[in-house]
Amino acid sequence: MRLLTVLATVRSEAQAEHLGRAFARTGDLLHTEEKIQILTDKQAGMNRIDLIGRLPGFQLHKDGPLLYAEAAEALAEYVMLEEERGLLGKLIRNDFHYRLEADIEQILSYCRQILDGTGEGGEEGERGALKRRKEKLAGEIEAYISEETMLHMDGLIRFRLRGYKQELRDVVEYAIDEFMMDRQYQEFISLLQYFVYIQEAKTPFVHLIHKGGNEFLLLNNRMERIETDDAEAIVTVEMLEKDMNFEDMIVSTLISVSPQTIYMHTREPDVQVIKTIRQIFENRVEVCGYCRLCQNLDRSTAAEYNKI
Repeated sequence: MRLLTVLATVRSEAQAEHLGRAFARTGDLLHTEEKIQILTDKQAGMNRIDLIGRLPGFQLHKDGPLLYAEAAEALAEYVMLEEERGLLGKLIRNDFHYRLEADIEQILSYCRQILDGTGEGGEEGERGALKRRKEKLAGEIEAYISEETMLHMDGLIRFRLRGYKQELRDVVEYAIDEFMMDRQYQEFISLLQYFVYIQEAKTPFVHLIHKGGNEFLLLNNRMERIETDDAEAIVTVEMLEKDMNFEDMIVSTLISVSPQTIYMHTREPDVQVIKTIRQIFENRVEVCGYCRLCQNLDRSTAAEYNKI
């Protein structure tokens, strides 16, 4: 009894192998020889897989739902592995009209992060995101193959899977928003770098002490505190018509003070605000790991803590 025939255009040897491996990895019923026989064939540019029910072991009313669920899971894995990137690329090119390959690749990288849940709850979050997407896609495929015995993958992807393709479109829209925000940020950073480049140094050096989180202490070359909310110091951000936040304020103050060297005292050199300052001021920044000034600051912090 022929239960399902799957046809897929062969674009590469790797793609053809992925379809077969997806079925090989999925489910228990598909690998129960007394019930199911899987035949594979490749000819005339097509990869073909036939699922044959072996009677009397296979009983459609009893085994059918599990068979279609397992087959749908295999096909969902194949689509996500082999077809998803192409679908995303077509959306970016055809629906959102991007032409530069560098832009398309960057947007695709944002899409991948969103779809895989990268950074959301670590590895567990990533596995959860992949599992949810696979289950949703498998559900759409299962609804089709439970009614039809012939499935052409190209036709399935082109004419069906509306929910899955809408999710991909939503992801592309969000990824483009992230791409545009990142581009604007980089343009802003470049403008600030230009401000720094054209300015002459007004003071030989300052100490920028990162107290943790969003807290900074800025000292001039006489070890006197420079207030980051001083109206006379905060000029650059207002000139550039950007929203003010702590990062803008400390950067703006540094540009206004215009030191030849910034001695950066931090225990967290990889946090974003530190990276931003180093990116803007480039070779003017010298990062300190733990100097006498840091030791004094630690002792002062401990003294303040002990008063509580």
